[in-house]
Formats: sequence, structure tokens, C-alpha cells
Amino acid sequence: MDFEVDLDFGDDGLVPVVAQDVDTEEVVMVAYANRDAVEATVETGRAHYYSRSREERWEKGATSGHTQAVAEVRVDCDGDALLYRVDQTGGACHTGYHSCFYRTLDGDVVGEQVLTRTTCTDPGGRPAGGSRQRQKAYPAERPPVM
Repeated sequence: MDFEVDLDFGDDGLVPVVAQDVDTEEVVMVAYANRDAVEATVETGRAHYYSRSREERWEKGATSGHTQAVAEVRVDCDGDALLYRVDQTGGACHTGYHSCFYRTLDGDVVGEQVLTRTTCTDPGGRPAGGSRQRQKAYPAERPPVM
């Protein structure tokens, strides 16, 4: 697939992607994509990313059901970063929050928690927090520290 603009995937073949809620304009997550993931996003209208830890493409919500329908893909001025404007269904964050940016440097919770059960998993289907621990149900005022 050819794009109308030049994309710079860098030496590692990846480009950072900011996912922004199309309705609220809130940034819900940041991830990386390779050319294959960007092409899959454009072809399907669903957000695809590249997992650096698993070294594979993944579709947001394929296992959790917390999907991102992509309304638009924007390219920054240098062609080395993308903005996916998405319709987020469920939480974007594997910890159960609507956005991955749910806390401040002081540890204050400023985001909306949309899930509170152990169903929160990362894109590989592992429990939230990685494969070393399973997250328990946690109160909205005290999220797990990852």
C-alpha cells in the first residue's frame, strides 16, 4: 500500500502512534506501529499496533473487546508520528481505565475507571501488570502501580 505522504518508520521500522478519542479529544494511549500495522489500520478501520515485547502486530481489542474504530489517521509535520482519531469502546488502558493517562506524577487519579475486575489484560492476553502477577479487583481511588 502506498501512502500519499512519506512516513519515516525510523531505524527500528516503527513510528509512534497517539490514539485520541474522536469525541472528547482526550489522548487515550500511545503505542508503536510498523508499516504492516498502519496498512491493517487503514484497510480495516480498526486500530492495529506493533508490540515491541512480543515482536508482532496486534489489533486493539481483539481479545478484550475494548476496540478502537479509527475515524481518521493523521500524520505529523515530519512524517515520523501518527495520530489515530478513534471511537474507543471500553477502556483503552489494560489496567481498566478509559485512558492510559489516568494519574499525575503525584499519584493522583484523574481518569475514569471503566473496568474493575480481573478481566483487564494486556494485548497479549496476560493479566494486567504483566505475566508475573494477576491484578485483583481494585478500588477506583487506588489504582495499581505498574
